[in-house]
Amino acid sequence: MAIVNRTPDSFFSGNRHDDLESAKAALARAVELGADLVDVGGVRAGQEGEVVDADEETRRVVPFLQWARAAFPDVILSLDTWRSEVAREAEGVVDLVNDTWAGHDRDLVHVASAIGAGYVISHTGGLPPRTDPVDVTYGADPLDVVRDVVRTLADGAHEAERAGVPRERILVDPTLDFGKTTAHSLEVLRHTADVVALNYPVLQAMSRKDFVGEALDLPAEERLEGSLAATAVAAWLGATVFRAHDVRATRRVVDMVATIRGDRPQQVALRGVRPAEPREPSMGAPPNGA
Repeated sequence: MAIVNRTPDSFFSGNRHDDLESAKAALARAVELGADLVDVGGVRAGQEGEVVDADEETRRVVPFLQWARAAFPDVILSLDTWRSEVAREAEGVVDLVNDTWAGHDRDLVHVASAIGAGYVISHTGGLPPRTDPVDVTYGADPLDVVRDVVRTLADGAHEAERAGVPRERILVDPTLDFGKTTAHSLEVLRHTADVVALNYPVLQAMSRKDFVGEALDLPAEERLEGSLAATAVAAWLGATVFRAHDVRATRRVVDMVATIRGDRPQQVALRGVRPAEPREPSMGAPPNGA
C-alpha cells in the first residue's frame, strides 16, 4: 500500500504532495514500482501542522482520487480519513476507507458500507483525531496493550460486519504509534500473530514512524532500514498489507519473506542446475534410402 499525502506538512518530507502534478507523478511511480494499493490522505495524522476542515480535506483528495480512478482503473484506491462526509464525497472512486482514528466518527463505517468500500479497523487507545499520546498506559503487564489492541480490533471488525461491510473487505490495523509509546508499539509488533489470529487481513502501517526512530535514534529521513526490518518481522508473522513510503524496497522485502515462508515461488532456478548440453547442428533430412 503506497502512500500519497496531499498535504504540505507530512511528517516525512519525501511524501508531501500538495501540488497536484506532484501527487499524480507519485501515484504513477508507486504503481510502476509495485504498489497494489494506494492510500490517499489530505490531513496530517499528528497534532502538528495546520488545521484542515472537511471542505478543505475533500478538495485535496476527491478530485485527485477521481483522476486516479480513471488513470489506473485496476489499482485499489484507499481514502485515509476519519470523516464520514469526506468518504461520502468519494463514492464511486474508492475501494477502501482507511479509518485511522478508530471509529471516532460513528457514521464512517456506515458510509463505507453504503458506497461499497472496504474498511480498515484501527486502534488508537481511545484518543481523538490528531492527538499524540501523553502518559498513556494500558496496565502493569506489558501484554496489556496487546490484549487491548486485539479486543478493540475484534469489536470494530464485528461492528463493521453488522454495518454491512463484507467480512472479506475488512482489514485490521494495530496502528503502531497511535495512542502508544514506542515500548507499546514494539510489544504489539512482536505479537502480530495474535492480530492475525482474528482471521481478518492485517494491515501494518509502520513506515518511518516514531517507534522506528526512537528504537534507532534516527529522524524520519533515515528510518528506511528500520522500517524494512519491522516489515520483515510483521510479514513473517502473517501480516499481508504494508502501508509504505518506500514502495520498491518494501515490495522486495515482502516478496522475499513470502518466498522464505513458501507462499511465493522463487522466480529463477539456475543455481546448482547442470547446464544443458549443446546440441549438434541439424544437417537436414537424410537422403532417400539412407
